Amino acid sequence: MKKLINAPERVLDDALAGIAAAHPDLSVDVEGRVITRAGGAGQGKVALVSGGGSGHEPLHGGFVGTGMLDAACPGEVFTSPVPDQMLTAAKAVDSGAGVLFVVKNYTGDRLNFRMAAELAEDEGITVESVTVDDDVAVQDSTGTAGRRGTGATVFVEKIAGALAEQGGDLPSVAAMANRVNAATRSFAVALSACTTPEAGRPGFELGADEIEIGVGIHGEPGRRRETIRSARDTVAVCLDAILADQPLAAGEETIVMVNGLGATPLLELYVVFNEVVAALAAQNVTIARNLVGNYVTSLDMAGVSITVCRADAEMLALWDAPVNTPALRWGS
Repeated sequence: MKKLINAPERVLDDALAGIAAAHPDLSVDVEGRVITRAGGAGQGKVALVSGGGSGHEPLHGGFVGTGMLDAACPGEVFTSPVPDQMLTAAKAVDSGAGVLFVVKNYTGDRLNFRMAAELAEDEGITVESVTVDDDVAVQDSTGTAGRRGTGATVFVEKIAGALAEQGGDLPSVAAMANRVNAATRSFAVALSACTTPEAGRPGFELGADEIEIGVGIHGEPGRRRETIRSARDTVAVCLDAILADQPLAAGEETIVMVNGLGATPLLELYVVFNEVVAALAAQNVTIARNLVGNYVTSLDMAGVSITVCRADAEMLALWDAPVNTPALRWGS
């Protein structure tokens, strides 16, 4: 294993210290493992809190800031944060308008966020939760009952976060988060496995010419293994799965993310995006907005995920609203 770390057991603490040094507009509690906006949420604003295992950076801490999250709770690598972290985050950012928990559909995350919501309610904080479950690769997987939560998390945090920034109340922000999740589907392909610092070896083995079709962001197995194919054919596999689960009609507008899983060169991601553009254009589907880059990673896994959101005018307007976070920023 070759990694730029000091010791496996210190990876998260050292990374959080680095985040604090790099981003003074964030408040980073290294010991408590909570990242918040400096100064907390604005008065009377619905606060968005998310979190999950580390190793998926910039998710979630990289999306804390104006227009997205108010707080994020990082767990150990590929391990859910604990309820105490979530409660600390909720208390830090609640300004009286309530808190929305954005939860990826993994068993540990769901159980711990549910417990944190109960603890927060006991302290007088109103909490609603949205579960993200956009991955169409498999219906049930290791650690999940139902589909896994992956790329749609970024879309939910951005669009619901914009509505909260504009003064939406908690029921409205939660409803928008659920709308975005329902409109979004994802599918991923791995060219290589990732290596966690604690394990020190790849999570699974792939032959020199093999790829995993439908892999999860923790290295969970997908639908099948196949011989590596061209970018065009790989995109066709991903989009066939996405559109079989949620067909798109000619003339519809979408937001598309081509996301690297951690070790895929940006050069290759642009090749993939070009094929996505061509494939959707052939069906008269418009890509109104896009992201190409690393947003939901899996440590050093080589591969790509494709996320497609059927976007209406309100979603697009909220997508365009200003955002200022370490990993996503545009507008004034």
